[in-house]
Amino acid sequence: MWFDAWSDLVRVLLVGTAAYAFLVVLLRVSGKRTLAKLNAFDLVVTVALGSTLATILLSTDVAWAEGAVALALLVGLQFVVAWATTRWPSSRSAVTAAPTLLLHRGEVLDDALRAHRVSRGELRQAVRASGSGDLSQVGAVVLESDGTLSVVTASSLGDASALADVPGAKG
Repeated sequence: MWFDAWSDLVRVLLVGTAAYAFLVVLLRVSGKRTLAKLNAFDLVVTVALGSTLATILLSTDVAWAEGAVALALLVGLQFVVAWATTRWPSSRSAVTAAPTLLLHRGEVLDDALRAHRVSRGELRQAVRASGSGDLSQVGAVVLESDGTLSVVTASSLGDASALADVPGAKG
């Protein structure tokens, strides 16, 4: 159907505007961490927020108040999980992946590349993007929990204390 009734369009405009405004306020109040760089858990919450907003907009079976409670619940759960993982580091492993060392002191760790489905080409691309042209001059490449590749040059590695939470990274 192309068109049912003007009241349906007005409902989408009014409820959509109210739901959008509520979500923006909720995200501002909850802080930057709610939509920080996405790890797997953050991605699920973000997709759920979008799905909930779409349902509020398009389903006449869902009242605005129900949708607002659902949005608040998702943001609240995200806040609780973020709070818990900063207070109890052991709980972090339940919702985020540990960083993985892919290259250490110029040596490519092929087992780690295979385990995380990263090609040597992707590794070299990350090294080039960091401004390095020689793998032997790279101190470490880390696959971070959000899927990004961090490159630390050998000259910047220092005591490698930035790699303290990366399994397998020894100074």
